Order: sequence, then C-alpha cells, then structure tokens
Amino acid sequence: MPIMFNTLLKEAGVPVTEVRLLRHKDKRATRGRSPYELWRDDRPQFELYQSFQSIRNRPKLSAPYWAVFIVNLNDETMFGGLYGVQYRGLLDRDLPSPHVKNEIAKAGTEDEYELTVDPVLSDLIGRLFIDWGPGALAWVHYADRHDKRITELRTAFQEEAFPGFLNFIQPLSKLSKLPVSWTTALKSSRGVYLLTCPRTKEQYVGSATGEEGFWGRWQEYVHTGHGGNVALKSRDPSDYQVSILEVAGTSATVEDVLRMETRWQRKLQSKDMGLNRNLARGLDHQQT
Repeated sequence: MPIMFNTLLKEAGVPVTEVRLLRHKDKRATRGRSPYELWRDDRPQFELYQSFQSIRNRPKLSAPYWAVFIVNLNDETMFGGLYGVQYRGLLDRDLPSPHVKNEIAKAGTEDEYELTVDPVLSDLIGRLFIDWGPGALAWVHYADRHDKRITELRTAFQEEAFPGFLNFIQPLSKLSKLPVSWTTALKSSRGVYLLTCPRTKEQYVGSATGEEGFWGRWQEYVHTGHGGNVALKSRDPSDYQVSILEVAGTSATVEDVLRMETRWQRKLQSKDMGLNRNLARGLDHQQT
C-alpha cells in the first residue's frame, strides 16, 4: 500500500483543502540558476524566486499553505518545505529575476507573497520524494484533488557522489548543474577526454592541460560550441557527451598529456573515422 503525501498533511493537522502543491522546474532559467540550484546554493535567492508570481496564477495560488517541491538534477521531485503564505499585493518595485540573467520583474506586473517555512514536515525537506504524476506541465495542484504518492524517503539530503573519473559521462548541457564536489574534482585533474556527437555518433579525442583541468576545457565547448577545434567549427553545435579516457598524473607535463592524447586518437581512429583533423598541432590542440 503506497504512502500518500496527503496522509502526512492530515497527520500533521494541516487541512488538505488549504494546501496548494507547487513543483518548481523552470526551463527558462539561465545556466546554473535553476530553481534546484538556487535552493541548493543560494537559499535566499530561491525564496525570492518563489515569492513573486504571475498575476494570472493568483486564483490557483490563493491558499494559506504551499507545499513546495523542486525538481533536482536527476529529474526527481523533492520536497522543499511547507510554507505559510500571505498575499502582499502587486510588486511595488522593479526586481532582478533570480533565475533569468538580465531579466527584470517590473513593479505592478507581478504578485508578491510573504512566505514562511512552517516547522510542520520540516524534517522531511530534501529527503522526501514524490511522484508528481502525468501532469508535469501543471506546476500548481490543489492538494485535495491531487494526492501524491511518496516514492522515497532518504536518511538525509545528499547529492549523488562523484562517480570517479573513468565512470564520468555527461552531456555538455548538464555540466553547469553538477554538484560543487564534482566540478572541484574535474578542475583539479588533467588528461584525455572524449566527445561524442549524439546526432552523428562521431567521436573527438581531446586533451585538457590548463589550470582548471577537464572542467575549464569543457567550458569552452559550452560557451562556443566548438572549443576552438577546427573540425567542430565546421559543424552545427551539438550537445556532445563528454567522458574521460585517461587522467594524467600530477607530475605529468603538457607534452606527456599530448602524447597520451595521440595514443588515444590512434586507438579510437578518431582522425580517420572521427572528428580529429590531421592538422598542425597548433591548430588542433588549443588548450586552456
């Protein structure tokens, strides 16, 4: 028999008719500023993010309580807290958007709410996960009409541990959403990596020799689409999958890493059948 979220509300003495369920997953968010990343890294900005809402949503949001859920990096719906809600009126000032760079919420164009975390169910924040159901596009639900099945209760909030360099596989589009511990590990290491195009299945073998290691090198692809590589410049940008083929030792020189790179290019035949071009090293090896 599944345990339902409304059961927890009732046991805590919270009338389900007075609760709205909110699921925060904003596709417009600037890289690194998704609702989950704000919640994880900058809680005041997350609270600001949800404190002003579109006027058209006022009828749906009018309730004494919001049970807030946040979609994490694994697309799981995580409980973010039960909030007491008080409508304050129209936004009385221009306000920079916490989640969209260079966007301003203009005074008088948004509703503003005062939100206070209720101690009820606070011990479940970051630990409880639910199945939102098929209506993912509907980010506001009435609790008494949409009871949610609890899928997991974890012992503590904890992001997935770094899988290790040789097990690391991610698309470029998700690099900015990685936990800080992951980016720290990637910045601290140099070596040889593999890009795979999801459309053509072609491969590119490259090396990271700069101060910020794999992370710094991959950010060039994120920002430019080609990272300065001649073959990739000639193609449409792609959400390449990145993985690590070999990690260089701390005493390895740049020349050592480039020899490792050449060895992997030969093994995978990425010059003959992939995206590596047979060009002068100065063109085909632009490192960070």
